[in-house]
Amino acid sequence: MDISNLVQTVLIYALPVIFAITVHEAAHGYAARHFGDDTAYRLGRMTLNPLKHIDPVGTILMPLILYFATSGAFLFGYAKPVPVQFGRLRNPKRDMIWVALAGPASNFVMAIGWALLLVGLIAGGVQERFFLRMAQGGVLVNLVMWAFNLFPLPPLDGGRVLAGLLPRGGAQTVLARIEPYGFFIVMGLVLAGVVSTWWLQPLMAFGSQAIGLLISPLTALLR
Repeated sequence: MDISNLVQTVLIYALPVIFAITVHEAAHGYAARHFGDDTAYRLGRMTLNPLKHIDPVGTILMPLILYFATSGAFLFGYAKPVPVQFGRLRNPKRDMIWVALAGPASNFVMAIGWALLLVGLIAGGVQERFFLRMAQGGVLVNLVMWAFNLFPLPPLDGGRVLAGLLPRGGAQTVLARIEPYGFFIVMGLVLAGVVSTWWLQPLMAFGSQAIGLLISPLTALLR
């Protein structure tokens, strides 16, 4: 393993990853408070302080181990989930959808922001490879978090959305029973390539095209 490449990769992705995780988790907290649950606020988790959201194992140790074990081919990590008491929301079944979507939505907005930064750097004649790669990394990291968290299986945000959309009864009960094992099921699907092939790649391609379309007026203006 080339240590210099590792250090360079960490430096390039550190800021995008920290922003992506911090804003994602804080967005859940802000949305929950808006819809009636101030649990995250009372526990100090409705904040943009990254230290409040970083999980030592999931955010630091696991990605590093996977980076070394797979030579950078596979990375996975997670932050400390923001606590939300869905029963305290004004309309739990409906509002849990918006609370769940707040995190991925923030990542998509940040992906647009990094894309705009990249366009600005190129238009400004910036040739420093480090900053260009950081902006590209910001787009990639946030698109991955946006797409991955929308996977419709608890405890991911997509699982919460699905639970809110399903009618009360059998389907919701099945999801509730799956949730304690959801992390291991998702990891198994990730390692088997199912999530990447059938979910991440198509959704990220769609997201990338959508961002390109959204910023196309600016790119056309700067040409």
